[in-house]
Amino acid sequence: MAVNKKIVVSLPETLLEEFDELVECKANKNRSKFIREAVILYIKERKRKVMRELMKKGYEEMGALNSELAECCICNDCIELAKYEAGLAESDSIDGTGGEKRRYILC
Repeated sequence: MAVNKKIVVSLPETLLEEFDELVECKANKNRSKFIREAVILYIKERKRKVMRELMKKGYEEMGALNSELAECCICNDCIELAKYEAGLAESDSIDGTGGEKRRYILC
């Protein structure tokens, strides 16, 4: 079980009055419990924020990489399609003797 440590917090009087009003609104709460829960909540929020920033950075990096890969692949696909169409046009003749050749436009 974790051992609790005491800390001392100094607050301006007006802030302490507002704080005490908040604590009074919560049933079965005292200053220690309220501060403990607030600190836990703050730490969780900070961890979420850090994780969101890391995920955002990762998505941005992967987006650039994916775009680069797609551009490379589309270029290769176009080259292969042109080779295929050229081969298809050369091998397809009307009478089978290699005479006049038909041209296909593939889309």
